[in-house]
Amino acid sequence: MTIDKSWTTIRRRGSSNEFWNGLQHFLQMAKPFVNDRGFIKCPCRRCLNNASHQLEELESHIFRNGFMFGYNQWIHHGEPATGNAGTTVAGPSGGIHERDEMFDVLDDIISEDVDDDAVGGPSSNDQYDDLFAALRSELYPGVSSFSSLNFLVKLMHLKVLNKWTNKSFDELLKLLKLAFPKIDLVESHYEAKKLMTKIGLGYSSIHVCKNDCALFWKENLLKDTCPVCSESRWKLQSGKRSGKNVPHKVLRYFPVGPRLKRLFATSKTAKLMRWHSTGKSKDNDVIRHPVDGKSWQEFDKRHPQFAGDVRNVRLGLAADGFNPFGNMSLSYSMWPVVLTTYNLPPWICMKAEYLMLSLLIPGPQSPGKDMDVFLRPLIDELKELWVHGLDTRDAASENSVFRMRAVLLWTVNDFPARTCPTCNEDTPSIRVIGKTAYFGHRRFLPTNHHWRSNLQFDGRTKRKHPPRRFSTTDILEQLRRVKTSIPGKHPSYGGVKRKRGDDELNWRKKSIFYELPYWATIELKHNLDVMHIEKNVCDSLVGTLLADPHKSKDTDNARRDLAKLGIRHELHLFEDGNKLMKPAADYTFSDANRRKFCRFIRSVKFPDGFASNLSKNVAQNDSRLLGLKSHDCHVIMQRLLPVGCRSLVNKNIWSTIVELCTFFKQLCASTVNVSDMVEAQNQLVLILCKLERIFPPAFFDIMIHLVLHLPEEAILGGPVHMRWMYPFERYLKRLKDYVRNAAKPEGSIAEGFVVDEALTFCSRYFDDVETRFNRPDRNDDGIHPTRQLSVFESQCKPLGKQSYVELDNNDRDKAEFYILNNSPELEPYLNEHKQELHVRLGEGCLNINEVHRTEFAGWFFEKIYALHRMQAPEVTTKLLSLSSKTNMVVSSYPACIVNGVRFVTHDRDVRLRTQNSGVSVPGTGQEMFYGQLQQILEFSYLNGFSCDSKHMVTENNIASIDINGEAYKDDQFILASQAKQVFYVADSSRGPNWRVVQHVKHRSIWDITDDVELSDEEDESVEEYADEETDAENEIDTEEDDNDRSYHASDSD
Repeated sequence: MTIDKSWTTIRRRGSSNEFWNGLQHFLQMAKPFVNDRGFIKCPCRRCLNNASHQLEELESHIFRNGFMFGYNQWIHHGEPATGNAGTTVAGPSGGIHERDEMFDVLDDIISEDVDDDAVGGPSSNDQYDDLFAALRSELYPGVSSFSSLNFLVKLMHLKVLNKWTNKSFDELLKLLKLAFPKIDLVESHYEAKKLMTKIGLGYSSIHVCKNDCALFWKENLLKDTCPVCSESRWKLQSGKRSGKNVPHKVLRYFPVGPRLKRLFATSKTAKLMRWHSTGKSKDNDVIRHPVDGKSWQEFDKRHPQFAGDVRNVRLGLAADGFNPFGNMSLSYSMWPVVLTTYNLPPWICMKAEYLMLSLLIPGPQSPGKDMDVFLRPLIDELKELWVHGLDTRDAASENSVFRMRAVLLWTVNDFPARTCPTCNEDTPSIRVIGKTAYFGHRRFLPTNHHWRSNLQFDGRTKRKHPPRRFSTTDILEQLRRVKTSIPGKHPSYGGVKRKRGDDELNWRKKSIFYELPYWATIELKHNLDVMHIEKNVCDSLVGTLLADPHKSKDTDNARRDLAKLGIRHELHLFEDGNKLMKPAADYTFSDANRRKFCRFIRSVKFPDGFASNLSKNVAQNDSRLLGLKSHDCHVIMQRLLPVGCRSLVNKNIWSTIVELCTFFKQLCASTVNVSDMVEAQNQLVLILCKLERIFPPAFFDIMIHLVLHLPEEAILGGPVHMRWMYPFERYLKRLKDYVRNAAKPEGSIAEGFVVDEALTFCSRYFDDVETRFNRPDRNDDGIHPTRQLSVFESQCKPLGKQSYVELDNNDRDKAEFYILNNSPELEPYLNEHKQELHVRLGEGCLNINEVHRTEFAGWFFEKIYALHRMQAPEVTTKLLSLSSKTNMVVSSYPACIVNGVRFVTHDRDVRLRTQNSGVSVPGTGQEMFYGQLQQILEFSYLNGFSCDSKHMVTENNIASIDINGEAYKDDQFILASQAKQVFYVADSSRGPNWRVVQHVKHRSIWDITDDVELSDEEDESVEEYADEETDAENEIDTEEDDNDRSYHASDSD
C-alpha cells in the first residue's frame, strides 16, 4: 500500500487542511506502536527521532515545528521496512549520518521563515534542495561519519579561518579528487561558494548615479538617467552604450531584518539577546553596559510598549572610510556602514562575529555630504522595523513567534564638524591667525571664581555664563531653518558650493536619521568618538612638548597670537639682527630632555599582547615620535606620558598633564561610576583652564574642547568601549582581507562577506573542529577541575623546558607554611595551634608569630596523622597529603600561564621585547605587594599535588618602587591564583633604581560581580566542569616562585 507523504513538505501548515489530515492519519498509523508508557519517537524538525513523546505532544511538535526532512521510510511509526534505507537521512535511529551538525544548521535556517504558519497556499523548499541533496549524500562510499555537505562546510571554514587563496582551495579539491576518486565533492571553489550562499542571507545590488545624486531604486528602478542631473545610468563607450549594461556605481545593501531573525532562530544566540535585561547593573551608580545609561532608560520611559518586550533590538551604527588596497598612494575611499546589537553582553557585543555589515558604499570618492543618499535603503528598513516589526521565531522560548521591533540608539563615527554639537551656537572660541581656537573655558567656572577676573588667560575678564543647553525642540527648530540642498556632486547641481546662512549655524542639512519617528527625542544621537579625540589630544600634547615641527601647536603664528592678545610677553617673537627669534617655552622640552623622553619611550616593554613595540616609533636621532597609531596614543596618554615627562617640565605643567591623562584612563574603564563622571565633569573645567594658562590659544582645536563633554556622554551612553571606533576599525581590516579582485573591490567584499557570514553561522554548531567560537585563547591554561581544598585550585600551565632545582630546608619550610597559611580550610587548625602557643609561651611572648611560623607544619602533620589513625571522618586523603612534607627536589619552568595571563621569569624576560615578569598581590590590609618573577617552581606533595611559591613586595599608595630595596624576606611566596600582572617603567625623576608600577587589565578577562543569567553555552560549560569528577591525586597544581628580591614602595610627590 502506498502512503501519501506529500503533506510533510507543506510549509503553510496553519492554513492547510491537507497537512492537518495527513498528520491525523500519521498519528493513527503510529498509535499501535507506542511503548508501554505511551511514548513514541518524535519526527519533528526539532526532535529528529532523537526524543520520545506521547501522541498528544507528538501532534503539537509536528504541527509547530514541521515534519523532519529525509525521514521517508516511517520505520518507527508503523511502515514496514523495505530495505531501501539509503534514502533515509533521519536522526540517530534512522539515517546514515547519525550525528551530522548540519541537520541543526538547516533546521534553524528553515525555522527563520515563519510564513509556514501564515495564511496562504503551500510553498516548496526548492531553494534548499541542493543542500539536502548534499546532506543525504555520503562523502565516500562506506563513510557515514561525514555527509558531503558537512565536509565541504568544514573545509570552507578552514579556508576562511586560515586565509587560503581561492586557487589553493581549487588545488586541494583536485588533490582530494585524485586521491579519492569516489569522493562526493564539488569541483571548484566557485561551486562551493554557490552552495554556501544558500545558507547565507545574501544582499541587494542597487545602482547609483555617477554623481551620487540618487539611487536607481523603488520609484527610480526602471529609469536610465538620473532624476537629478540627467546623467546616464550606464557606462558609455565612445558616447554609446556597450552591448551589456554596466552601471557606473553599485551600492550593496545587506538587509538587517533577516540577520536579526537569525540571531533569534538559533539557540546559540537567542538567549544572549536578552542579556541586557538580565545582566544590567543592580547598582544605580555603576554603568557597565549601555542599558545602564541614562539615554537608554529615558528612551524606555518614552516608549514603554517597545521596552515591554526585552527581545526588541537596540542597534548602534558606525561608518568609516578605508582604502581597500595595500598601496596607500592610490586614492580610493570605500565606506562600509556597520551595525552592532546592544542586546548582547559587553564581552561579545563588539566582536567581529556579531557585527553586521548593512551597506557597502562604493568608491573611489567618499560620499561626503551625500551620505544620506546611500543610507536610504537602511533608513526605510529601520522605519519598517520600528512601525511594523517582523514575525520572528525565538529559539529560547520553545520556538514561539513574536513581533520583533528594532530601534537605532545612536551612531558612532569620527567627528567631522568644526563647532561643538553640545555648546551649539555658543561654543567658546576666539579667532587667531589662520584658524579658530576653542579657547575660553573660564565661562564654565562658577560666577564667583577668581580665575574669571584673571588677565593672564587672554588679557580680559570673563563674565559670560556657560552655554545654555539646547533641547531636542530647539535643535529641530534650528534644522527647520536649514535650506534644502540638492544632493550629488554634479558641478551644475549638487556640486555647486553655496554660502551658509547666518541662521543655519553648524548644520549643513537635516540628517536622514530624523525620518525615524523616534530619532528627534533621543538624547544621545551621535557619539563623540573617544578613540579619535584621544589620538588628537595626544598628538597635540606630545607634538608640542617635543617641539615636533610637523605636529607642534607652538608655531610662529601661535606666538604672534600672544602678542596680539598682549599676554605672556616673555614668549613673544623678537628680532636679533636679521633673525626672528623664538624664546624657549616652559611647555616644550629642551634638546636634552627631548632625547631623554624619546629614550624613555624606546626603553618601555609591555606585557604580551598589551601594546605594539613603541621603540619602532622613535626617530633614530631621538628627537620625535613617528607614525603613532590610535592605540599607540591611547597607551602613551594613559600609561607613559604622566611618567615620562615627570622630571622634564615644571611641576604645574606636569600635574595638569597627569590630571588630563588620569581622566582618560578613568573614562576608558570597562565599568564607570556616575558619581565619578559627575566629579570628572567639574574637574575637567579646571583642567582646561589650567591648560589655557600653559599653552597658547592656537593649541586649543575642537578636539581639546570636546573632552569637556565626554563625562556627560558616558553617563548617557555607558562605557566608551561600546561606543568608540576601535572594534569597527578592526572590522575594516577583515573586510579588506576579502578583496581578491582589485578591479572589483566592492564585489569581492560583498561576496566574501556573505560566504564568511554563512560559515560563521555554521561554525557555531561545530564541536569537532576549531572555530572562532571554540578556539582556545592564546594564553589558555586549560580546564581547572574543582578540588576539595581550595589551595589546590590555584593552578597554572607550565611552559618551556622542565628542569630540577634542589631547595634547602629553610626555603622549603617557608613555602610550605605559606601554602598552609593560605588554605581557608585549615583556619581552625591555625587558630588551635596559636591558642596552644599562648598557653605554653604565655600571652606576653613577643615572638609567638615566629614560633607559629616555624612549628605549625610539624604540629599540623602530627595532628592530622593522629586523627587519621583514629579514622576521623574530617581527615580526607587530600588533607593528609597537604600535611605531608614536599620533596626537596622541585621542578622549575621558564614561563607559565595563570588565569589566562602569561608570566615569564625575569631572566628570560630581559631577552624579549615584552615584559611579563611583573607580579602583584594584595596584602591583608589595603597595602599592595609587588615583585619580579625570578623562578617558577613546582612543589610535589603526596599523591601528585604540587604548589609553587612567589616572592612579592609591599606597596603604600603609589606605584613607585625601589628595585634595590628588599622587604619581607621571610614572606616571599604567593599562590598562582593570587597573582596579578603588572609591568614596570623607569622613573627617571627618582633615579635609575626606581620603577613605576603599571597595572594590567586584560581585554579578554571580564569581572561581572552581579549574579547574571548565563547563556546556554555558558550554562553547559559550567555544568560540564562542575560535574566532572577528578582525582586530585592525579593532578598537578602549579604556582609561581620569586626567589630574588622584594621591592619597597615609596611615597610620590
